[in-house]
Amino acid sequence: MIDIAGTLIEALPYIRRFSGQTIVIKYGGHAMVDEELKEGFAQDVVLLKYVGINPVVVHGGGPQIGRMLERIGKKSDFRAGMRVTDEDTMDIVEMVLAGKINKEIVSLINRHGGRAVGLSGKDGRLIEAEKMQIFRYQGDDRPPEIIDIGLVGQVRRVNTDLLETLEHSHHIPVVAPVGGGDQGETYNINADLVAGQIASALKAKKLILMTDVAGVLDRDSRLISTLTLAEAADLLQDETLSGGMIPKVQCALEAVQAGVEKVHIVDGRTPHCLLLEMFTDAGIGTQILRRRPLDPDH
Repeated sequence: MIDIAGTLIEALPYIRRFSGQTIVIKYGGHAMVDEELKEGFAQDVVLLKYVGINPVVVHGGGPQIGRMLERIGKKSDFRAGMRVTDEDTMDIVEMVLAGKINKEIVSLINRHGGRAVGLSGKDGRLIEAEKMQIFRYQGDDRPPEIIDIGLVGQVRRVNTDLLETLEHSHHIPVVAPVGGGDQGETYNINADLVAGQIASALKAKKLILMTDVAGVLDRDSRLISTLTLAEAADLLQDETLSGGMIPKVQCALEAVQAGVEKVHIVDGRTPHCLLLEMFTDAGIGTQILRRRPLDPDH
């Protein structure tokens, strides 16, 4: 019992510091599949709201989309790490993300005492999007190849009015990463990118990216607990990072440069990873910030 009391006391300064602040959480990976982790995530989000913190949840759903496409006999095609999204695929993406997954998360949070509201980026013009352009380098003497990946988008603008209204009325927004174009198109957008853009637009205190690894690892596979903007940029430049960690770190850099105080990349396979990162001295995963607190000019 004394240990439990000690844990609560350790959390107190963090609760005081973050009360009234907005944090954006990108929810994805194994934590969206394992039943125990799903329950723990919902409990964490509800607890954050009850202690005065304003969580905004942005969720992924790539594996679920892939399984649904398999069920209807449609093959998934990826180019430059992105799912090629034609109109038929976009219908499935929207159905799975904005329909099935989003409402499941909302229901789970509400069952644990929260007041979650599900949104897609098309609701209230929350996410204005445009087609993503991808180019492949072909040499100094040749123009870059344009790779057409269909209805894959990038965020042009986040309209925060709806999110702020929900926050102030004690609701928890849960956002599916699709956006609307100028001509009524629907775009499939990377969830990390959406979370980063929403965090930037809201001037969030923190952006937390849940993934399936311990955090950012060095070349010897050791966890790096803290990175400055410059250090993270160096890791991208020297190709220490690979795979799905590259867009996460790029997203983190953009968010911090836009005014988000810290970005945390945490292992969603760890039960209650949100609480461990938010309310303990040691924390977990990797934090990315503008400069170290002990820097002379901080």
